[in-house]
Amino acid sequence: MSRERSTSGLPVAVLVIGGTGTTGSRVVAGLVRAGVRVRAASRRATAVAGAEAVRFDWGDPASYDAVLGGGVDRVYLVPPPGTSDPAAVMLPFLRRAHASGVRRAVLLSSSAIPAGGPAVGQVHAALPGIFDEWAVLRPSWFMQNFTGDHLHARTVRAEGVIRTAAGEGRVGFIDAEDIAAVAVRALLDDRAPNTDLVITGPQALSYGDIAAVLTEVTGRTVVHQRLTREEMVQRLAAEMPAAFAAMLADMDLAIAGGVEDRATDTVERITGRPPHDFRAVAVREAGGGGGCGYAGEGQALAAGAASGAASGVDEEATGG
Repeated sequence: MSRERSTSGLPVAVLVIGGTGTTGSRVVAGLVRAGVRVRAASRRATAVAGAEAVRFDWGDPASYDAVLGGGVDRVYLVPPPGTSDPAAVMLPFLRRAHASGVRRAVLLSSSAIPAGGPAVGQVHAALPGIFDEWAVLRPSWFMQNFTGDHLHARTVRAEGVIRTAAGEGRVGFIDAEDIAAVAVRALLDDRAPNTDLVITGPQALSYGDIAAVLTEVTGRTVVHQRLTREEMVQRLAAEMPAAFAAMLADMDLAIAGGVEDRATDTVERITGRPPHDFRAVAVREAGGGGGCGYAGEGQALAAGAASGAASGVDEEATGG
């Protein structure tokens, strides 16, 4: 089957699922800057500058066909939020997308979930069997967990507290801007990665380190309060289903055990520039109307997208 290409050699169109979300909106912006035609898909078909807004809901298969076709040959995927079995929803769509002409898929997953693991790990394992060109982005937990409407951000603003069961474990927190920059390259480069990409910031930080940076940047004392697993489950269960809350609390315990204590070179290797550090992001978000509101008002993939609230990922979705 021949597929239409633009005269620049770029894909005719890229579909961005979660096009109004934390990473999705940034992916859309990067693609628009590159001169690519973009369909920004969200549940309410919310307008996004430079893109064609289209309605899409993982829970409504009737919305699938309308976002495919018309030259769409690449897709950025944010899994449905709050579900422990996204494969049941996503795989039928992905097969339909491939049949319609999509040849490359870039999936947002999480550093905490390998291929064949739980939740989005099942989609990761299936992706190479559907598409010849693919990538799985596995970002660490988002720096944006401490901004906007994420649970951590709300308690920072209201109480000056970050509550986790992660103890002194460290995480290579990553800026959503850096995730999006890697995603754009994975979508547009002539050669697809055809692998998973673990994406972190420049250094691993504990939640205590994060609290110290927020204290410095905002001028308001922020502390890390350590919870037991049971206390964390109880706290999260007020925001989400109990099984999902338990999964996220277990991820905190894994952090305490050191599984996220790493820094990779992915951002610089793929984009040609180093990743942003947390202090720079905190200053940018607080000073640029990014939703921090730390000083003036006084955590998301998945994990990643699969965990939804875990790493602070995406959109109507949520990463990890």
